[in-house]
Amino acid sequence: MPDLKITYTETETKGRYAATQDSIDGEAELTTSKVSPTLIIADHTGVPDSMRGLGVGRALVERLIADARTKDQRIVPLCPFLRAHAQKHREELADVIQW
Repeated sequence: MPDLKITYTETETKGRYAATQDSIDGEAELTTSKVSPTLIIADHTGVPDSMRGLGVGRALVERLIADARTKDQRIVPLCPFLRAHAQKHREELADVIQW
């Protein structure tokens, strides 16, 4: 998805990834809660109907995982979407997923 844009905003206790695409209405999101500087909880992934089936949710998850690795963080996959992805890729995500 060449025109997919993912932004990240955060507060002291929360984080939010938002994905938009030029040609499509709506915004997908993945939200996190910060437990500590090295542990975060992925608590929600939401993709509007206009963006379903395009891999947007997976793109958000991959960005979260890449950022967590860069920041040396572990992710608790509370969100069912991320949990399913993490279970499918359990071995390759062992360094970043906290079960």
